[in-house]
Formats: sequence, C-alpha cells, structure tokens
Amino acid sequence: MVEVEIDKGSGFCFGVVTAIESAERELKNTDTLYCLGDIVHNSLEVERLEALGLRTIEHEEFKQLKGKKVLLRAHGEPPSTYRWADQNEITIVDATCPVVLQLQRRIHKCYEATRENRTQVVIYGKKGHAEVNGLVGQTEGTAIVIEKVEDLDRLDFRRNICLFSQTTKSLDGFREVVAEIQRRITEGVTFEYFDTICRQVANRLPNIKKFASEHDWVYFVAGKKSSNGKMLLEECRKANPNTVFISEVREIVEPLPKSVRSVGVCGATSTPKWLMEEVAIRIRELNQGR
Repeated sequence: MVEVEIDKGSGFCFGVVTAIESAERELKNTDTLYCLGDIVHNSLEVERLEALGLRTIEHEEFKQLKGKKVLLRAHGEPPSTYRWADQNEITIVDATCPVVLQLQRRIHKCYEATRENRTQVVIYGKKGHAEVNGLVGQTEGTAIVIEKVEDLDRLDFRRNICLFSQTTKSLDGFREVVAEIQRRITEGVTFEYFDTICRQVANRLPNIKKFASEHDWVYFVAGKKSSNGKMLLEECRKANPNTVFISEVREIVEPLPKSVRSVGVCGATSTPKWLMEEVAIRIRELNQGR
C-alpha cells in the first residue's frame, strides 16, 4: 500500500489568496475583469479564473484600455502603472500583497532620503520579475538588481549602499550577498541592509526540506513560471533526490517503483490546494493494490 501525504504548509500564500478572492468577488458583478499579468504563476488556476471572466493582459494592451476595470496582482506595480490608469480613467482593483506594498514604500522612502548623496539602492532579486519591476519603479528606475553574489561587481564599493530583498528570495542567498558586500565595502563607507524577505515564504524552506526527507518519493507541483517554485524545488531535491517536478496531473503516467511506500505531494506559494489534491488522487489510482 502506497501512503500519500499532501504537505499542509504548501499552497497559496496569503497575498495570492487575497488576489484570487478579489478577482472572484469582482467577477460576480461584472462580465469581464482585466488582470495585468498572470494573477498567479500557475496556468491551471489562471485558466479556472479566465473561465469566470478574468482576462489576462500585458502592459502594452493595458496602455490601450480606457474606462475599464483592471486588477493588480499580489506582485505589485511601479508608480507609472497608477499614473497611466489615472490618465485613462481605468478603475484599479489593487490586490498588491501588503508585504510587497510595505517594501515599496520603504524603498521609495530610502531613495528620496539618499538620492542627494548618490547612495546606491540595491535589490537582491530576479531581474525582470514583476515584483522587482515594481520595486525598481520606486527609485525612478535607478535601483541596481542583484541576482547572485557574482553580480556585485556592478556596484561601486566606494559609495554608500542600501540593500533590500525581493520578498520571495532565499534567506541564505541574501545573507551571502550581505557578507560579500561587507567584505568588499570601502572603510568608512555606509552599508545598510534590510531583510525584507516574507517570513511566510522563508519559513517554507525548512518545512519543505523536512517534509521531503520524510518520504520515499516526492511530487513537487508548481507552474513553470514560478520563481518561488524554482527555489523551493531546489531545496526539496537537496533533501530528497527522488523529487519529481510536475505542473499538471496528466504528467504522471506510470506507477511508482515497487520500493516506494511513502509519497509526499508539495508545491509553491502559487500552487492551488485543489491541484495537489488531484495529484494525490492520481497517485493512488496508478498504484492501487500495492
């Protein structure tokens, strides 16, 4: 008999839950609601909401709209998006995650307070990621984005540095960046850093490693676009090499090896619970009678 367990700590973070609830609430009162970018980095959940009337658009199409209603997802947007909406009489349904919103305000405040002394505002995050674009926008596009320690060569260590982090980045990675800047910074130059990683996300790392280590086999379920998913998958595989990445139930086509007795199902902050439940059902169907 194969035992299947779904990780209770996996699934949507509260920011994503709030955004989806906002979309569902608005769609009860309107036939079409526009969303700027995928509401969540999971294609199946996007398809579910699109069936209810949600229409996903990108920034170019957003700029062509007039007098429509547009939802801003949890990742947040730069100030230019709000200005454009105001100019074109677009009604904004703002579902920006409160943690991201607070970080945007902190970065903007830091930028305003330090721009005269040419302090380098640095963001540890994924370049081009929606959240990071919104954070960079708080500095009029001047913030420097660092994805890894090797990128630090772009900084001038003779000038003041103020470091923040994308909310979903690895805490260990952030600490490595801090340590390297401290090692290289010129004596007498100011270096301030702020751990702005969401603790709901950060705490998933030790939890998912423990969960993965307790099973013979693990299915990690996430969308291919999920930045958070890639980070958690990497940690999951370190804890259990028998970790398989899937995005849809139909990717599971064969029974598990006979030696497998315990299977764990887990996922990213953008993975819906209903999808993990469907995966668990599929595993049981394929491994009946064992």
